[in-house]
Amino acid sequence: MLRRVLRWLGIGTLVVGYPLLAHYTNNSAQGSHLGKWVAIAPVILIALVLAWRSPRRWALLGVLVLFCVALWAARSTLDQHVGLVYWLEHMTMQIILLVTFGRTLFGGREPLCTYFARTMHGPLTPRHEAYSRQITAAWSLFFATVALTSTLLFFLAPLATWSFFANFLNLPLVLLMFVGEYAVRKRVLPEREHSILDAIRAMKRARTNPQ
Repeated sequence: MLRRVLRWLGIGTLVVGYPLLAHYTNNSAQGSHLGKWVAIAPVILIALVLAWRSPRRWALLGVLVLFCVALWAARSTLDQHVGLVYWLEHMTMQIILLVTFGRTLFGGREPLCTYFARTMHGPLTPRHEAYSRQITAAWSLFFATVALTSTLLFFLAPLATWSFFANFLNLPLVLLMFVGEYAVRKRVLPEREHSILDAIRAMKRARTNPQ
């Protein structure tokens, strides 16, 4: 019980604290030295997890070490372009999500949301399969729209405006997308039992039993 509480406190602190720190370092000259590491840290952490889980663990870890050495060597240059580093990090995450969903719509693959739905509910009706394919396309469009909006704001608007969008609106928009999809699903597939946590449970199952 204590471990679960501490875990959720840690997650909550990260969800709230990281955007605040990122926004501060993105808009403060005094925060430039810290900013580059705050911007890069999520990328390194994700790369570390993926490398550790990969069959080519040691080769990928070696590449990651070389990447970190290169970042350290370029630290002075990074100090002068902290905003660009943050934008690249944000864009990279959106593109990864876009490709993760979008690629399953082509080449005879099973759409990702169809896979999630089948993981939760077992065999699907043709109507449910068609709907889940459309939702996969909708999520792909969502991430593409976020990436495009992020790019336009970064290059055309003040940095503070882009930082507010990337750090404080991104997660609420994702949650709004979940709620909107849930409302549409109840209307389109009324015969199914629905829970807004279905997608989260399906993702957990998919993580332990990947495609």
